[in-house]
Amino acid sequence: MMLKDLAKTEKRFVPGHRTCAGCTIPIVVRTVLSATSKPVIVANATGCLEVTSTIYPFSSWNVPWIHNAFENAAATISGVETAYRALKKKGKFREDVRFIAFGGDGGTYDIGLQSLSGAFERGHDFLYVCYDNEGYMNTGNQRSGATPYGADTTTEPVGSVGQGKKAFRKNLTEIAVAHNIPYVAQASVGNIMDLYEKARKALDTRGPTLITVLAPCTTLWKYKTDQSIEIAKLAAETKFWPLYEVENGKYKINYKPAKEVAVEEFLKTQKRFAHMLRPENKNMILKMQKNIDEEWEKLLKKEKFSQAKG
Repeated sequence: MMLKDLAKTEKRFVPGHRTCAGCTIPIVVRTVLSATSKPVIVANATGCLEVTSTIYPFSSWNVPWIHNAFENAAATISGVETAYRALKKKGKFREDVRFIAFGGDGGTYDIGLQSLSGAFERGHDFLYVCYDNEGYMNTGNQRSGATPYGADTTTEPVGSVGQGKKAFRKNLTEIAVAHNIPYVAQASVGNIMDLYEKARKALDTRGPTLITVLAPCTTLWKYKTDQSIEIAKLAAETKFWPLYEVENGKYKINYKPAKEVAVEEFLKTQKRFAHMLRPENKNMILKMQKNIDEEWEKLLKKEKFSQAKG
């Protein structure tokens, strides 16, 4: 599949949504939905995608679509998948259907984590896609469990008391790996074909799968609307957001930067990190760089160990 071929696939998410200029969420959705020719049923957690794509009486979804709540998209798609298997067993359903749940980082890392964990543990056959814009954007730029260290948000702002988020983000991808599900991946809108291939692989895999996709947000990250893709690419180049997959426990890093690029180059592109660039906050950049280097080394070791095991 070439990028030009991807553009010719069936339009399962159509124009007319109300996402912000420069928003990367529609790119995530269109790419994932194009990765299979099978019929698809989608569940959608509350969030930016849900509120902007289904403003009554309009909808951008050209597939069966269900919205429930912030916390239970995984449980909802689990119920639909279970009903499908029951109907198929009774001979009332013959089509080979794929099930997908979409949620933002708020509805995945935080509010919906228990629902997602339960669905993984039970072994339901579905793909969960987290479009990760690193904050609660639907409700006003609050910090989430995915918000990176130092970022300026409305609930951990920069001021006389604090200098942005104090903690490092959760690692949702590794949390999913710990559930021993057959396929987990980390992708980005900065590499569409990599995202497509991961979605295709996940949808061809039986059992629960997850893809966490970095989806830059113009509102929280504070950058010009035409820079989304370049910033996403820079996240991979600086190893801020590694692209990798874990298939049946075996790690594979899909992109290894050819040269070292300091995380400061990524931070410079967004006003949410502007305070970190001040001389008095240089230690914050050093702290973030140290964390990125350590996490990258861990990832390299996991890849080497799991590949050696065969």
